[in-house]
Amino acid sequence: MTSTSTDRRPSGLVTGSLIAISFGTVFIMVNSGGLPAPWPLVIRVAGAIAAVVLLIAVFRKDRATTGGPPARGFSDKWFRIILAAEVIALFGGLYLINGVWGRPSLGVAWIATVVGIHFFGLARAWRMPLYHGLGAVMTVLGLAGFAIYAMDGSDAAIGLVAGVGSGVALFGTVAVAIRK
Repeated sequence: MTSTSTDRRPSGLVTGSLIAISFGTVFIMVNSGGLPAPWPLVIRVAGAIAAVVLLIAVFRKDRATTGGPPARGFSDKWFRIILAAEVIALFGGLYLINGVWGRPSLGVAWIATVVGIHFFGLARAWRMPLYHGLGAVMTVLGLAGFAIYAMDGSDAAIGLVAGVGSGVALFGTVAVAIRK
């Protein structure tokens, strides 16, 4: 069987961007609901528009890009190790936060922190320096969510900073990646 340009695998840019846009959209949609009207609607519509614009830009960039070395990806040993550690940290931490300590408003801060930290490992494993910046931003946003909680801030404020902020960070990383 011969290979054609229509049956090629998606580039690392496309795959990584689709994941970032998907999770960024989830962060924005799920964590904007606690704000007073009309902000949840405004933020969700803006997030949806940004996601669509980024998707179009990613696929345009991919069509214009000519090959390159194959990307190390999901089959990489280090990816699997990093992902396993992330899943254990996420669900172990969420069990403690929700089930033991009864502090569900901290869930998004925990998720942002763990996801942020996992990007440092991915940056090293995949030689993607851009992920260091994303990891730093998401980790700081997650820790800021914990700080807001410690200062008796509202659940909506935690969601806005740690959740919506993380979604914006993911979208921003895609925007930077497609400009390169």
